[in-house]
Amino acid sequence: MSTATLDPPAAEVAPPDTRTAVERLMHIADALRPGQRVTVDPVPWEEYEGLMAARDEAGRHFRLTYDQGRLEIMPTSLAHELFKKIIALLIEVWVEETGGDYRPGGEVTVKSKPNKQGFEPDECFYIQNWERMAGRRELDLAVDPPPDLIVEAEVSRTAIGRLPVFAALHVPEVWRFDGTNVVVLLLGDDGTYVESAISRAIPAFPFADAARFVAMADASGFVKIRRTFRDWIRSLPSA
Repeated sequence: MSTATLDPPAAEVAPPDTRTAVERLMHIADALRPGQRVTVDPVPWEEYEGLMAARDEAGRHFRLTYDQGRLEIMPTSLAHELFKKIIALLIEVWVEETGGDYRPGGEVTVKSKPNKQGFEPDECFYIQNWERMAGRRELDLAVDPPPDLIVEAEVSRTAIGRLPVFAALHVPEVWRFDGTNVVVLLLGDDGTYVESAISRAIPAFPFADAARFVAMADASGFVKIRRTFRDWIRSLPSA
């Protein structure tokens, strides 16, 4: 009696991944939901810059932090955008009404190829150095100062993991906002941040009073918040 031996079925071979490294990173970013974040390591500097360019060209909205090959990708949320904008609004109105001036930096990419580090703040401002940045269309840390003040809205994540990158790029002041309160961090001579009750960039900013104007965002439009905050400032004896 003869027997026949059947060959085992051929294993399915996955097709090769022909995507570029930047395309794979874009796929990772697109799979994230607001509030999530992912870290990819190692990522060469060229791929970090390529991802920024691809994101901007495609009109995607996610934040990148790069620290010597370690790349963090995080999409933004509606709540995150709301809170960062209301703090920016209060800063702008306060500086205007108290006789100062500023240049906004928004979410400008702050990066240094020699350091192999980069980040995008939620909001940033030039206040002491606004005149130095007059006429500038691009930020180059080889010749330009970093922003005097950055604002981090910590709605779905904390900025603590990003602080060493901020410090390495010599950002002098960080405001961490949790939706209710602001924690002011000032860069010390040792290269680390320490909490402060007073802002270096805006020394008289009324942190204790600002919370009630922030709370207005739950039921009011920004025009009303701006007008109410402006009227309150003008009612102050020192104004």
